[in-house]
Amino acid sequence: MSAPGIIIERPANGSRLKALLSSDAGLRIIAGVAIVLFWEIAVRLWAPAYVARPTGIVMAVPAVVSNAAFWEAAGITLSGVVQGLVIALIAGTLVGAAIGRIRLFESLLQPYLNGFFAMPMVAILPLVTLWFGYTGDARLATVVFAAFFSIALNVADGARSVPPEYIEVSRSFRGSPWSRLFDVILPSSVPYLLAGLRLAAGRALIGAIVAEFFAALPGLGYFILVNTRTFRHNDAFVAVAVLTIACVLFEVGLMRATARFLPWYRRDEAGS
Repeated sequence: MSAPGIIIERPANGSRLKALLSSDAGLRIIAGVAIVLFWEIAVRLWAPAYVARPTGIVMAVPAVVSNAAFWEAAGITLSGVVQGLVIALIAGTLVGAAIGRIRLFESLLQPYLNGFFAMPMVAILPLVTLWFGYTGDARLATVVFAAFFSIALNVADGARSVPPEYIEVSRSFRGSPWSRLFDVILPSSVPYLLAGLRLAAGRALIGAIVAEFFAALPGLGYFILVNTRTFRHNDAFVAVAVLTIACVLFEVGLMRATARFLPWYRRDEAGS
C-alpha cells in the first residue's frame, strides 16, 4: 500500500508499444513475427499439406534432433567447412599479400582471381568430382574453391592500402621482407581479412551443401535433399535451421574475437 499523497505512475500500454516500435530490436521482433505468421497462413491456405510451415517445423524438431544420424551428418558437413576454411585462410592470405605488394604477382594472377571469384560453384562440380571422385575430398575441394578467392581478393586490397610510411619505417630499421609481411602488412590488412573471412564462411557453407547435393555425399545437404524428395519438408527445414544457427554462431564468435583481440578495430563504430 502506498503512502497517502504519493502517486505511483505506471507506464501506459501505449508508451510501451511506442518504446517497442522505436527500438531496433523491437522492430526486428515485430518483422520476424509478421513473416512467420504470413508463412503459416499462406501455407495453410494455398500450399499442399506436405509443404513446410512454422508449426510443422517446431513439431518435427524433437524427432530430428534425437536422431543420431542427423548429428553425424551435421558433424560431417561442418567439419568439412572448417577444414576448407582453414586451408583457404592460409593460402588466401599468402596469395593476397603477394598480389597486393608485388607488382608481378598482381599482373599475373589478379585477372584470374577476379574471374574465378565470379564463376558459379556449380560450374566446377563436374570437374571436381572427376578429379577427386564422389568422396569427401570433392566437398573439401569445393569449400576451398568457394572460400579462397574471397579471402585472397580482400587481403590483396588490404595489402595495397598499407600506408607507405609504415613500409619506410620498417626499411629504415633494416627490417627483412618477412618481418614487413608479418609485422606490418598482415596486421594492417586485418580489417580486410575479417571482411573476406565473413564472406568466405557463407560461400564455404554453400559450397559444401551444393557438393553434397550434386555428388550425393553424406552430410546435411544430402539429408535435406532426401527429406525434400520424400516430402518431409519439415524435417528438411530443421537441417536448414541448424545451418542458419551455425552461421549466426560463427558471426557472433568472430565479432567477439575481434572485440577481444582487436579492440582498435571499428572502435569508432562501437562508440557510436
